[in-house]
Amino acid sequence: MNYAVIMCGGSGSRFWPKSRKNFPKQFLKTVGDRTMIQSTVDRINKYIPLDNIYMVTNKCYAETIKTQVPEISEHNIIIEPMIKETAACIGYSAIKLLKKDPEAVMIVLPSDHYIQDEEELLLTLEQGLKIATTDNCLVTMGIKPARPETAYGYIETGKRLEGCWEIPTYKVKRFTEKPNKEKAQEFIDKGTYLWNSGMFIWKASVLLKQYKMFLPEMYECLNNMIEAIGTEHEEKVVEQEYMKIDGISIDYGILEKTWDVFVMESNFKWDDIGSWTALERYLHIDENGNSTKGAYSTLDTHNCILCSDKRLIAAVGVEDLIVVETDDVILVCKKERDQDIKILLKSLEGSEESKSYI
Repeated sequence: MNYAVIMCGGSGSRFWPKSRKNFPKQFLKTVGDRTMIQSTVDRINKYIPLDNIYMVTNKCYAETIKTQVPEISEHNIIIEPMIKETAACIGYSAIKLLKKDPEAVMIVLPSDHYIQDEEELLLTLEQGLKIATTDNCLVTMGIKPARPETAYGYIETGKRLEGCWEIPTYKVKRFTEKPNKEKAQEFIDKGTYLWNSGMFIWKASVLLKQYKMFLPEMYECLNNMIEAIGTEHEEKVVEQEYMKIDGISIDYGILEKTWDVFVMESNFKWDDIGSWTALERYLHIDENGNSTKGAYSTLDTHNCILCSDKRLIAAVGVEDLIVVETDDVILVCKKERDQDIKILLKSLEGSEESKSYI
């Protein structure tokens, strides 16, 4: 049977100060009148029934998920005892599904992406499920680059998969982490690179075999957990095993090592609204190129991002800035430095006086 696993434990640090540790961006209304996590459930529910949609998160977000998506059963909320990156998150979800259904096929989705052309998405999911089940392989969804984006990972495509597949599908040649602007432009010019969307499809049993090969220590921890699932000892055992796990992403831990991964060149419009410059594409733009939300007034101000919750943002004679106002924080940042907001947050974490602002 087919299942959806929605990962919703991220902190969304590049979207600070709107996104906070206790209320990250997946719970915010960034585009439209639904939060990102609500929109993700709405989309996948057109293909997967609610009973087969699972949310994987950590303890501090469980109540928020119950409030924002009450249609999801509490039994379908998988709670990690601690954050150990996506390989642990996805592996734990896989063994939970295997315990329920040895033939489980997983569609793994982040909770904070923006997607248009939902019909095309559903066609892509259908093809991906066919490939994953017939070829016993790992499948990811790539997006044709629309610009030399430095905030995304890239996938270089290899040989095209044979067969009558409507959506072009390729053997993955290599995964590449976030490049600089020049390298990103090289990828686009070459024409064989796709954005890595972070959305995956695979049989849970096939995935676990990959853990056994490439992450044997984590596989052993998962094996210990699966024996306890459904028993009174589950919570204790899972926490004990999680403490042994070294955090690593699914990309580093599995996908960059295996030969059994394919990428579909997906045609739907996709965006990872993970930063203020990404959100800029969906904001109102005034006659001076300023992307705005909330109250603002400008004079000789160009190409800025101005987002206000309550107070007026007044800007004179500036350009290419990000200015974000919340109840307790005002962010001022050069647009070209928006990826460095994560570095700023690390310095705030080291200050007792500033921790309440994170």
